[in-house]
Amino acid sequence: MSTLQTALDDYLALRRALGFELRSQGRHLQRFVAFAQAANAAYITTELALQWATQSTNAQPAQWANRLGMVRRFAQYCSSIDPRTMVPPPDLLPYRLARPSPYIYRDEQIAQLIQAARALPPRAGLRPVAARIISPAWFRAKSLELTHVVADWATGWRSVGRWSNPS
Repeated sequence: MSTLQTALDDYLALRRALGFELRSQGRHLQRFVAFAQAANAAYITTELALQWATQSTNAQPAQWANRLGMVRRFAQYCSSIDPRTMVPPPDLLPYRLARPSPYIYRDEQIAQLIQAARALPPRAGLRPVAARIISPAWFRAKSLELTHVVADWATGWRSVGRWSNPS
């Protein structure tokens, strides 16, 4: 067994003992160690990590950065055991996922949605009045990341909030 394989086994055992599952990361790091062994590498270098991270030509840049990040964390661990280990710099494959900005519905848009819901035939017992009562509270709850919407069908009263489940 190579020193990298032994280091990987110890690294995964330590991280799992700390509560990390490392299912896919463990498989990826095992592939990296196999790649390093095929290259006759006794320790991790930045070039080796970069070659492995970018070897898949049909992967997205985010996947390359993620793979390099896994090897980087493993290399940090290995550098405490083997001083020849090079830890790839964190900005070697920079990538930030571009998330779309959330869209907050205006009151007029909510009214249009409710009007469109009223025009739909009843489905599974949901009547247009239910859409009128729930929709504004639901959209606001979703936009504010609230967890509960409470509606009183008789009075039309509705409430949103963050309540925790007591159980």
